Amino acid sequence: MSTGPTRRAVLATGFATAASSLVSGCAMGGAGGGEARDIDGRKDDEGGKVSGRISVWSWDVAAKAMKRLARTFEERHPGTTVDIVDIGYDNAYDKITVGLRGGSGLADVLTVEGSHMPRFTGNFPTGFYDLTSLGGRYGGDFDRAAWRTVTGKGSAVLALPWDIGPCALYYRRDHFRAAGVDPASLVTWDDYVAAGVRIKKATGRKLLIMDTTDAGILPMLLQQQGQYYFKGGRVALDTPEAVKALTLMKTLQDEGLVDYEKGWDGLVTGTKEGKVTTTPTAAWWTGTLTDEMPELKGRFGVVPLPGFTTGGIRTSNVGGSTLCVPAQSKNPRLAWAFIEFLLTGTANQVSMLKREGLFPAYLPALDDPYLSEKQEYFGGQAALDVFARLARNIPPVENNKDDAKATDIVVSAVNGVMLRGKDPRATLESAARQLATATGRERVK
Repeated sequence: MSTGPTRRAVLATGFATAASSLVSGCAMGGAGGGEARDIDGRKDDEGGKVSGRISVWSWDVAAKAMKRLARTFEERHPGTTVDIVDIGYDNAYDKITVGLRGGSGLADVLTVEGSHMPRFTGNFPTGFYDLTSLGGRYGGDFDRAAWRTVTGKGSAVLALPWDIGPCALYYRRDHFRAAGVDPASLVTWDDYVAAGVRIKKATGRKLLIMDTTDAGILPMLLQQQGQYYFKGGRVALDTPEAVKALTLMKTLQDEGLVDYEKGWDGLVTGTKEGKVTTTPTAAWWTGTLTDEMPELKGRFGVVPLPGFTTGGIRTSNVGGSTLCVPAQSKNPRLAWAFIEFLLTGTANQVSMLKREGLFPAYLPALDDPYLSEKQEYFGGQAALDVFARLARNIPPVENNKDDAKATDIVVSAVNGVMLRGKDPRATLESAARQLATATGRERVK
């Protein structure tokens, strides 16, 4: 299987969090109030002629995928030119924010991570075209969680989902075998902790890697329970679900099952060296394993995430992106036609999974036989099929314009609990008060 390089995974996970703060103060400039404009009611890619030139901003393997498929689009639509510009991830959100604030300078199509899209649409409500009349009919064809990230006020469709990061548990077959642990027995997180204790005793290996510069697995654990940092517009940092998630993380720490490594390189190196025996993360991690650790072929397997309860949700989401049309686009109908061509067909979506490792948010693509093929790297397991089955059950959660403010507070809270032994409930209550003050929002009762 061909998958994307490690840099794609960096973007998806959000380990490069510096850019996240760029949109935290966007509301002070730019589009102001009002609503997004509609392009028009016509479907362009079928039955409507489009022409002219558009530019598209993206980065890394996403840009590579679009460059490849743009040639096909141009052949199908004579008289059109699609310029794909790789603007680099490190500068992407800075450039988008500046363009939205200034009202000019943006490309006709923008790549925006799913979790970031509500920040932009919340802070710049007139900064994007309303695609509802053109793209609304596709709502049932996309992963529910991804679809929520592209819908705004009044369920307006402001982008289309592209790829997602359904989560499962990658594990080392050899470590589990040495400890006599059956990976299928990890039904709940309590099972996971117990297995970690057993594996550490038998092999000396810890269970997972975390990084003190981010919130660790907390966001993944929250979404697994159907929430993020806000619920119904209110601060949700001290809900029972949040307390349960952070308490689990503290238990892992107290049992000596967490290995701390710095940044993305630390995660990759630590995994490659066998410091830990599991990685609970998204489908794109497959590309990192096959690209960076080919010598470990046959040693990894994949099972659903443990649940908080027997019969509970066994997945979550980390990463994924969308495509949108900024209101300043000079050729919005062609921009929409390209987005529709790229994202609403199984052939293109499966092609991007095979060639660039982009896991489709488009549900019909998950039924393609390719996802059921056995993979030699995973010892003959059909690993993609595990993610395809889980992807349909990712809980939708609320992202909004204040996520960046929440992230800073949450990272501090997580470090207080994990590194200084603070009480999860009291720490989250304090964090919730801070976030309520910082955003002017009420807390969930």
